[in-house]
Amino acid sequence: MSENYNRIDEITQRILKGGEMSFDEGCWMINLDDDYLTWLMAGADRIRRNFRGNKIEVCAISNVRSGNCSENCSFCSQSGHHKETKAPVYDYIKSEELVAQAKQAREWGASDFGVVSKGWGVRSDKERAQLKEYFSELKKHSEIGRCASLGALDRETAEMLKEQGMENYHHNLECAESFFDKVCTTHTYQENIDTIRHATEAGLRVCAGGILGMGESLEQRVELAETLRQNNVKSVPLNFLNPQDGTPFAEKTTMVPQEILKSIAVFRYMLPQAEIRIAGGRHFLGDMQSMIFMAGASGVMIGDYLTTTGRKVEQDIKMIQDLHLTAREDTQSRRSAINA
Repeated sequence: MSENYNRIDEITQRILKGGEMSFDEGCWMINLDDDYLTWLMAGADRIRRNFRGNKIEVCAISNVRSGNCSENCSFCSQSGHHKETKAPVYDYIKSEELVAQAKQAREWGASDFGVVSKGWGVRSDKERAQLKEYFSELKKHSEIGRCASLGALDRETAEMLKEQGMENYHHNLECAESFFDKVCTTHTYQENIDTIRHATEAGLRVCAGGILGMGESLEQRVELAETLRQNNVKSVPLNFLNPQDGTPFAEKTTMVPQEILKSIAVFRYMLPQAEIRIAGGRHFLGDMQSMIFMAGASGVMIGDYLTTTGRKVEQDIKMIQDLHLTAREDTQSRRSAINA
């Protein structure tokens, strides 16, 4: 037993000195039983403090167009392939409403605000015109980082969106490549990787992660982290499957708190310098939500998600304050880094 503690310490010290944890070590670590959880969390917390400090990146999103999505993602209630879901269906919201949401998010302490639209990419002149209006109005009327999640991007579209005022691009890989055919068949994993590359080459900050608890193995969770590392992703949102009625994953068993915390810790070990942001499904932690930061997380999404309700923002703000952490407010320094 002491050998496992010593091995965790050796890996922790190596990472603190600028080294890495290997894929095989990650698979070993994520398979440790819960007796080692507090030790793992202590190490992950040291790594988080060393590379990310005590400033927490807070973000929020707006679901600007919902329902009847062309993709068949098995977890998503917005998919037009799943006919029995209860996701709302509506076209683009008005720019005034979007700006109001962005201002509210900034007042809450969010440094970034995501424009999220169903569908697989920006495919029409109507969509381009609407997005141009959105980002123009956000840039004019709000002081918050401008992010979007719009599906696949080619290089030309990525450059167009950046020119219109988008600064960050979110595009989840969702899971490991070896599990992806269980999740979606209407687009390929390579399209996801290409989208990350196109956004990066266009000078956008890339935010890419996935959803844990969809039936993947523990090793496949580490595979996802390794893929993100290989693609130099610096902002990693982690979600935990919240099964939705009418979807193929409706009957999946939800993750328990110890499993969630261990997964966060292993992602921190695999991606020591990344912004690891906890988003959908964190309510499965119950009263243990504040422990995400002790497990290595350095960011959190507040407010509501795409089709589900989030925790009261006041509770999240108090949680951060009670831990003597602060929300990262300065977006200008990151904008300068992106444009350098």
